Amino acid sequence: MAPPSNTVSPLMPRSPSNLNAYMSPSRAKSLAMRKSISKPQTATIQSRPKPSADFDMAEQMNEEISNKYVKGKKLGEGTYAIVYKGHLRSDPTTLVAIKKFKVDPSQQREGLNVDTIREIKYLQEVSHPSIVALLDVFSSKDQNINMVIEYFPNGNLEELIRDKTVSYGAADVKAWMGMLCRAIYYCHSNFILHRDIKPNNLLIAADGEVKLADFGLARSFGDPRYQMTSAVITLWYRPPELLFGARQYSGAVDMWSIGMVFAELLIRRPYAAADVANQEVLATGGGTVAQLDKICEAVGTPSEDNWPGVSKLRDYFDLEKKIPVRDKSFYMQMFPTAGSVGVDLLMAMLKLDPRKRVTARGALEHEWWQVDPRPTDKENLPKQGGGATKMGAAEAAAPGVVVDENRFKGVAKKLDFGGARK
Repeated sequence: MAPPSNTVSPLMPRSPSNLNAYMSPSRAKSLAMRKSISKPQTATIQSRPKPSADFDMAEQMNEEISNKYVKGKKLGEGTYAIVYKGHLRSDPTTLVAIKKFKVDPSQQREGLNVDTIREIKYLQEVSHPSIVALLDVFSSKDQNINMVIEYFPNGNLEELIRDKTVSYGAADVKAWMGMLCRAIYYCHSNFILHRDIKPNNLLIAADGEVKLADFGLARSFGDPRYQMTSAVITLWYRPPELLFGARQYSGAVDMWSIGMVFAELLIRRPYAAADVANQEVLATGGGTVAQLDKICEAVGTPSEDNWPGVSKLRDYFDLEKKIPVRDKSFYMQMFPTAGSVGVDLLMAMLKLDPRKRVTARGALEHEWWQVDPRPTDKENLPKQGGGATKMGAAEAAAPGVVVDENRFKGVAKKLDFGGARK
């Protein structure tokens, strides 16, 4: 089931509507969310004002939306949410996933987790074949927000990469990378940073399309003067500028993550994954040091020579390892299946200096797409990504979490990002 098309830009501001006018479904969703957190927790003897017509309509529409779906078995549960399999009440063959968000008292805004607000906000604004479709939002009787999204019976790309019974080749990698690059080009064209690109946020649809999910860390960008947090993107996919504490950044942070996903698809393991088994070390910044150490080995050591201005970043420190920037011969040895042109694109994505890193548009215009092999048609792509339970586990986890506890021995699974993110 696809969301209805909308010819108006999703970023265009909505004009205020008359209180007695027809209320759009998106506005009803917003009011429904406010309704779910506005009920008093204790009884009061004071008389209450009569609910507004808008509020009554929102409550009615919320109930109608909720009744559209039948919730089935649990697919996964994490610190962030519980994901259930569901279906349309009117058509049991139309499957959906219902993501019930948990309440985190430490990170709330108007009663909702900040990451929850972000995920709903940005999924309401986007519509793209390679991005998960938000179908509905409603509040349940226990005051929790539920998000209805597409159902992904084939799991996620991380599980497919790890499953050694699944064989895939360069043409398949090219197809998956095309889907991811198109999704991020769409996001960046609409001034949205995803800020958590990784294989288990790439869900495999029934038709083989890989779709970008989990917008809990997404953020609008555009004003170069505006400061954002550097504590985003799961550690293994986090670019060096964020590891050095950059507060002003662009779509280049997502492109680094895409480069790491590209490398992982080619060698079937994370390319630069810090071994941070000790949670205390991670909490005191040891994870940053370990990850930068891996980047030095995989790409080269950041310096003023290859990245002018890096030493002025807030958390910059002089790295012990002094490794020259890796040349093409190194990458050809590491990633022979990519071919010469594919290695050129990978190197462009993994430039240390974010100003020199290829953009999403530049990646899509690269000649790699034109050389053999041609991308596999999506219906012919491998689809064994761990099944729906793996999709549920990935969706239920908090943003910035490595879901599979056995993925890499000795690697910390939850990355401590501290307080609320901007």
